[in-house]
Amino acid sequence: MKIVCLDMEGVLVPEIWIAFSEASGIPELRRTTRDEPDYDKLMKFRLGILKEHGLGLKEIQATIAKIDPLPGAREFMDELRTLTQVIILSDTFEQFAKPLMEKLNWPTIFCNSLEAAESGEITGYKMRCEKSKLTTVKALQSIGYDTIAAGDSFNDLGMIRASKAGFLFKSTEQIKKDYPELPAYEEFPDLLNAIKAAL
Repeated sequence: MKIVCLDMEGVLVPEIWIAFSEASGIPELRRTTRDEPDYDKLMKFRLGILKEHGLGLKEIQATIAKIDPLPGAREFMDELRTLTQVIILSDTFEQFAKPLMEKLNWPTIFCNSLEAAESGEITGYKMRCEKSKLTTVKALQSIGYDTIAAGDSFNDLGMIRASKAGFLFKSTEQIKKDYPELPAYEEFPDLLNAIKAAL
């Protein structure tokens, strides 16, 4: 029994924080897990910037409402889900993910949650579990699944390397160079073919 685990941002949809950085005109918010491997450090940095500029959940959600999946992502997901079970493992938050899941035809997503005040100020965040992607992949393996994983960032490497088959997708040149043993793809049909071969 096999199950596919996919990252969301940068793989199926554009990076939310980059889109919000552009919408808000705050270049510092462009930093993502491609740039900063320490997620806790990255989120604390982001929350500090939001507080400094008086921005909160409402403003970010307004940007997310305008984000569409990457071209071909919906079709890729639709076809993949006819072949096998698929779970999106993301370090995003429930409050961000819902409109994007609707545009992807409601796949299953495991992600984290934000803590927000009534004013909309984001006061903190709650991670589902430590090293959530790797932990989830290991949990799936412990109940009899072989995992196939794909992602683009530092925080995807654990699940990719722990899986029966793992792929980089739309990753950075640096990550591809640092992990030459991982097959890397740029287009959805190529990734779909690689997953099919691993099923």
